[in-house]
Amino acid sequence: MVENAKDFKNGAEAGSTLPTLRVFANGKAKRYIVVGLGSEPKDGKSLESVGSAVGKAIAMKCDTEKKVKTATFLLPQSVASDTQSLNDMSSTFFSTLYGDNRFRTGKKVKIAAEDLQSLTLLSDGPISSDSMQDAVNRGKKMASGIHMTKDIVNAPHNVLNSESLADTARRLAEESGGSLTCRVLDKEECEERGMGAYLGVARGSETQPQFIHMTYTPPDGVVKKKVGVIGKGLLFDTGGYNVKTNMMELMKFDCGGAAAVLGAARAIGALKPPGVECHFVVAACENMINDKAIVPSDILTASNGKTIEILNTDAEGRLTLADALVYCDKELDCESIIELSTLTGACMIALGKSVCGVWTNDDDLAAELADVSKTTEEKSWRMPMEKSYNEQLKSKVADLTNLGAPYGGSITAALFLQNFVSKKKPFAHIDIAGPVWDDKLGATGFGAKLAAEWVRRQGQSNGENKE
Repeated sequence: MVENAKDFKNGAEAGSTLPTLRVFANGKAKRYIVVGLGSEPKDGKSLESVGSAVGKAIAMKCDTEKKVKTATFLLPQSVASDTQSLNDMSSTFFSTLYGDNRFRTGKKVKIAAEDLQSLTLLSDGPISSDSMQDAVNRGKKMASGIHMTKDIVNAPHNVLNSESLADTARRLAEESGGSLTCRVLDKEECEERGMGAYLGVARGSETQPQFIHMTYTPPDGVVKKKVGVIGKGLLFDTGGYNVKTNMMELMKFDCGGAAAVLGAARAIGALKPPGVECHFVVAACENMINDKAIVPSDILTASNGKTIEILNTDAEGRLTLADALVYCDKELDCESIIELSTLTGACMIALGKSVCGVWTNDDDLAAELADVSKTTEEKSWRMPMEKSYNEQLKSKVADLTNLGAPYGGSITAALFLQNFVSKKKPFAHIDIAGPVWDDKLGATGFGAKLAAEWVRRQGQSNGENKE
C-alpha cells in the first residue's frame, strides 16, 4: 500500500495505475502494471471501496492491453485476507467487462478483453490461493446476476415483454440446479386472488400479464428467516392515456426493479447462501393504450380490498406493486420485504442519477440497507415518511387515489405502498429510477448486488453479517 499520494506517480487512490512496463525474456514479453490501493487503513477501518476500484482498473487494463490471455494479480496480505474486498474485486472485474452485442453486427460488435482466458490472484503473505480463487468464483457468480440485470434493462420492448420475461425466470430456475423454483400466475389465477390493481394496468397491452414468483431454498433446507424481494416489472411504459410527452424512448428501463430482482435471484441461486428462504416476486405487464385500457377516474380494487381512484394512468407502477406486496405479505407470509422500482421522476430530482431513495418505517431495516449499500457501493439515502402527506392520497369516492400533489411525489408514492403491507412487518421501498440507467453506457445493473447481498445476510445470525 502507498501511505502518501506523492509516493505514487499517478496518485495513491485505489484503482490508479502506472504506465505498463514491458519486459522481454526468452523471446517473450510480459507486461507489468502497478495498481494503487490507497492509504493503509487505520484504527481497524475496513478496506471499503478498494476491491471495486481495483477490480475495475484490472478489467480496463485487460481490455486496453490487447491480446492478453492470462492475468495474475499479486495482492498484499492485508487485502488478500479481506474476503469482502476479494468478492468486490472479482464481481466488479467481471461486470466491467460486460458488453451487449445482441443487436450489433459486423464491426459494431465489441468484446471487452476478448483474448483473456483466466484471472489469478496471489498474495505476498500466507494466504491460501484456493481461498482467493473461491472469492474470484463468488464474485463471478454475483457478476452473472448483474449481467442479467443489464441484459433485461437494455432489451427493447419488441424483444422483451412480460411473457418473454416469464420465460427468462423459468429458464433461471431450470439452470439453477434446484436451488430456485419458478411459478408464474396467469391472468385467471390473478383474477382469483382479486389482483384488480395489477390487472387494471395490464388491460391495455396485447401481452398477457405474467405474475412471476421465484423461490430460493437453501441446500440443507434449514431456514432461519423467510423474506420477500419485489421488483416493479413494467416492460414498457407509455404512460397510458396520460401519455408521456418526453423520455418515452427510455421507458424500456421501467422494468429496472424486476431486472434487479431476477439478477439477484440468479446470483443467490448460484451462491446458495445458508439460512434464508427468499421469494422473488415480479408482477410483469406493460402500460399501453387500447380500447380496454384504464382511464383517469376509473376505480380499481386491489387484492386486499382497498379501492383506488385513478387520477393519472402514468402512476401505474405502484398499482402493480400493491398486489405484489399483498401477495408477499398475506399469501407467502414473508417476515421482511424489500421492493425495488423505477417509480418516480421526483426521486431523480431529489437525489440525482447516482443515488437511490429508501423509504421505511423500520429503523433496523433502514440500518441494514444502509450498511449493505455501503458494502456494495450502490449509493442510497433514507428519505422521510411524512405522514401528513397521506392527506394528498384521500379520494372523494374511493379509499385512496394513486397520485398526490405535484410536490413530494416520491414520498406520496411510498406512502401509497404502505397501504398494502402489514404495519407490523419490516418493509422498505427503494426507488432506483435514477441510478438504473446511464445515458452514455445504458443499463447499469444497479440494485442486483444490493438485493442479493441483503438476502445473503438474512440467513446469518447477529455478528455474522460479513464473511
